[in-house]
Amino acid sequence: MEMGEWVSSDNYSGRIVKISNAFVFKGLIKNYSMDFPFVWDELNILITCGSDTELAKTLMLNTANEFLSDYTEKSKAKWQQMVAHYYIEDATIEPTIAMNLTDNWIQLNLRYITDYKRRRNTKQTLFQHIEKAISNTNGKVTLASTTLQLLEVPPLNVKLKK
Repeated sequence: MEMGEWVSSDNYSGRIVKISNAFVFKGLIKNYSMDFPFVWDELNILITCGSDTELAKTLMLNTANEFLSDYTEKSKAKWQQMVAHYYIEDATIEPTIAMNLTDNWIQLNLRYITDYKRRRNTKQTLFQHIEKAISNTNGKVTLASTTLQLLEVPPLNVKLKK
């Protein structure tokens, strides 16, 4: 079942794709479930520059830890097996936040591990609960959007005719 093309968020498009062995073995094969049935995903939350960033990060991490603790715990042992088997560098399994200052807002990037089959649903659930937590801060944290700032209003010359 094809995923992608005109459909977003890893949803099925409805088309069946048949691939010959000759094609498969010439390119990469990405397996989401064989050795490690979890994937890392990210959720970006944009807040205004006047927001309490520490409070925002705390709200996001608390929400992620609350809703992802099962995924995190289940994945730790599997991840250690991956590290030992493939000799790869150990990585953080627990949710983390990276902060980035842009021209317009502060971007908080939540990175977390989730079941590869529930990636979209997990992101949706996280966003809903984080948005609710932010709205309960009484303005200490505000979601950002594109804004226009007028620095100076040009002089106006208005003439009225009778």
